[in-house]
Amino acid sequence: MENKKLVKLKKDCFDHLKEVYAPEERIFVFGEGNVGSCLMLVGEAPGKDETIKQRPFVGKAGKNLDAFIDVLGLNRGKMYVTNVVKFRPVKKSEKTGRLSNRPPTKQEVNLCLPFLLKEIDLVKPQIVVSLGNTALQALTQDRHSTVGNMHGKFFDIELKSGKRILLFPLYHPASIIYNRSLREIYNQDLKKLRKVIESKST
Repeated sequence: MENKKLVKLKKDCFDHLKEVYAPEERIFVFGEGNVGSCLMLVGEAPGKDETIKQRPFVGKAGKNLDAFIDVLGLNRGKMYVTNVVKFRPVKKSEKTGRLSNRPPTKQEVNLCLPFLLKEIDLVKPQIVVSLGNTALQALTQDRHSTVGNMHGKFFDIELKSGKRILLFPLYHPASIIYNRSLREIYNQDLKKLRKVIESKST
């Protein structure tokens, strides 16, 4: 059963974004999972598959998430997954006219960030995992924060909302596809995260 406060937040978020992008047709994708989950994953933005299915982390991203979950010994129902930006940022090829993903702009992040902060406040996770630089910089409110410097460590940070969270930055699972040298680092970070999750569940 869906949490009523999250349902309302989703409606408020989509209503606001529809107003901002009134001249355009955009498909919005909100987070999903259990309120009170130990773990909350925060990615960058939905891609093509997520936009089609209107769910976060499906398609290629979903396969990456499945591998992530296997290492942690959890299942998707035991966590909450979402993105900073609630719609797919795209660019159009001048040659083919096809759309492809692009990193969200600072304005797009700032537009969606208040709703992400409210999501975190409602879910109340014990650990928030940021996937990639966009999520990390949005949560720390520091554009100089990088996964390269902060991955695999726990940070007690105060969000813009005033709420404190335990943040664990990780490389985005998709980055492992493009940079195989990160795979071992990524797996070591996941093992650290698993130990802490296990300690909190005992």
